[in-house]
Amino acid sequence: MSAAPPFRYDSYHLDPARGLLACQYSLGSRSFTERVSFGTGGRWESPVTAATARLVFLLAGVSYYKTAAPAVIDLGGTAVTDTERDFLRAFYLDGLAEFAYRNSLDLSGLRIEGPVLSGPARSGPVPNGSAEQPGDPDGRPAAADRPLVPFGGGIDSIVTVELVRRRAEPALFIVSRPGDRFEAIERPAAVTGLPVVRAEREIDPQLLRSRELGFRNGHVPVTGIISAIAVMAAVLDGRDAVVMSNEWSASIPTLEDAGRPVNHQYSKSAAFESGFRAVLAESFGERLSYFSALRPFSELWVAQRFAALTRYHDTFRSCNRAFHIDKSLRLDHWCGRCDKCCFIDLILAPFLPAQDLERIFGGREPLAGSDLAGSDLAGTGADASLADRFRTLLGTSPRSKPFECVGEVGECRAAALLAARRPDRAGTKLLQVLAGELAGLPVPPAAELLRPIGEHFIPDAYAADDLLV
Repeated sequence: MSAAPPFRYDSYHLDPARGLLACQYSLGSRSFTERVSFGTGGRWESPVTAATARLVFLLAGVSYYKTAAPAVIDLGGTAVTDTERDFLRAFYLDGLAEFAYRNSLDLSGLRIEGPVLSGPARSGPVPNGSAEQPGDPDGRPAAADRPLVPFGGGIDSIVTVELVRRRAEPALFIVSRPGDRFEAIERPAAVTGLPVVRAEREIDPQLLRSRELGFRNGHVPVTGIISAIAVMAAVLDGRDAVVMSNEWSASIPTLEDAGRPVNHQYSKSAAFESGFRAVLAESFGERLSYFSALRPFSELWVAQRFAALTRYHDTFRSCNRAFHIDKSLRLDHWCGRCDKCCFIDLILAPFLPAQDLERIFGGREPLAGSDLAGSDLAGTGADASLADRFRTLLGTSPRSKPFECVGEVGECRAAALLAARRPDRAGTKLLQVLAGELAGLPVPPAAELLRPIGEHFIPDAYAADDLLV
């Protein structure tokens, strides 16, 4: 591990007048500040709000720790329970597993030092010296059946919204950079017709100069950070649940390194969900629920549901290029070439007509490939680089599955075979070649992937019909 000085959690502060949470960290002589703005409305005086701010403080630190990845994390004056310490250690080790793998680091010796909290963390730096009261923290119970749904504009969160709105009165939750909004999120959000609760997350600008400043760089478990921010937003808005859109395959490791799983989607996994729920239960009891509405379902199941939601087909977009930090590089259409474009095309292909997907991708459907420049693949007219991307999804390439939020190999194979059997796909040569390469390889039956296949924490009140039979 790095010989850098310990990474230190310094402090966090609430500013109700500005609707702001500021978190301070340091590493040697360098200090970092992260700010999250929620707006000035809501329950800023509640001790529960302060307790959720403390969770944001604990999880957001991972972005700054990775700049040097030292052997010691010093929690400073922030005492944590045993449950929180165990969860935080897993969040760092498993959440940074991809970062460690790509940087050839061994983080297994990481130590988290700091005071121990013997009881639940039910209070924090409450504005104006408010004191916690017995019973409900501020005399007003959270409104039942008014969940908050973090929304990213992709097929998963859209399916979750449509599941939840049949049983409750949800609002969307969207996090963005200050003064910046992604069209790929805003357009499908507008289609829902639901209210939107917003937060603006401002990372320390030093992180945007990582290469210049000599910082280590790589993937962090950002969904975990967003989850903590969503919990705080839910409490501020008097809501009783945060409903995520993380499906079964998010728990499947991207690869294994020396026997240790490396999962790009760790903070979308069942392991993270279980650990985070334990932390929330310890602090808040039953006041707030956190769960994924898609946990027991495959991406194939999600795609089948999304295919029927035709009013979203012209607005959703999961292309990586739609979310580029640099606005000048941000696309307003599907690029048709990235791993996410390939995966979304593949997983929807069994359920949507070929002409519909060609329209959705604006003439750049990856499986079609005929209008793409590049070397020809066995006379298919397809770009060889696209074929290689599909092969990593299907596990027929020597390269591992991409470090992206994409489905598990088995469900990708099932999708390819289902799609290849469609009459309107008989002429999609690249798809037929890819499906042919699956001969003799294990492929789970599609019927098994189109029903619940995993454990979950979904309350009956929010359960999909499949879970109630």
